[in-house]
Amino acid sequence: MVFKRDIAFFVAVIAFGLAISALAYSIDASNPYNLAVRLFALNGFIALSIATILSGFLKEVTLFFKKPFMRIHHYFAAAGLVLITLHPIVLAIQFLNPAVFVPNLNSLYLFLFFGGRQALIIIYIALVAVFLRRQMVNYWRYFHALMYVALFFGVVHAVLSGSDFQNVAILVIFNGLFVFTVAMFVWKRLQFYKVKAKKKKRLISSSQKD
Repeated sequence: MVFKRDIAFFVAVIAFGLAISALAYSIDASNPYNLAVRLFALNGFIALSIATILSGFLKEVTLFFKKPFMRIHHYFAAAGLVLITLHPIVLAIQFLNPAVFVPNLNSLYLFLFFGGRQALIIIYIALVAVFLRRQMVNYWRYFHALMYVALFFGVVHAVLSGSDFQNVAILVIFNGLFVFTVAMFVWKRLQFYKVKAKKKKRLISSSQKD
């Protein structure tokens, strides 16, 4: 039963990605390189968004899949990382220009227009923080939370420069994904502070009794 639920969930996600890919294909499929660049970006953003959103449902994900949360989280994070990295790699091959990896600091508009460049750097900083979490026990989560900043730069970059985002459906879906991601982050922080406040209240109450 659990295995069937696993399959149903992942099939639903893959079907969603394929639907977005088909929509992007219908918008413009004249240039294979350009199409690959767009599909890697779109599906990479979806995978990273899901990985981030799942962070707000640690208990629910564990109960649903009957597997450790981190395993499910890492499935999507790894897929998103690979896809979003292939996005500029194919672009660099297409134009024979490694500058696609370097943030543009000429103006605020260009910095945001080419925001995918710094987004990729930030994503890898967040990834490194995971590997160094034992050496940065008290700080690694702050660096890993930079993923939200990366998603912000990614969606702004897509809105400003992505041809697919001229399509209303894609514009609404991806901006909706980002808004939901931010909402989950805020909700998760509120839950954390509520738990922290309750613990503090219990400590104060117990100390007063003593």
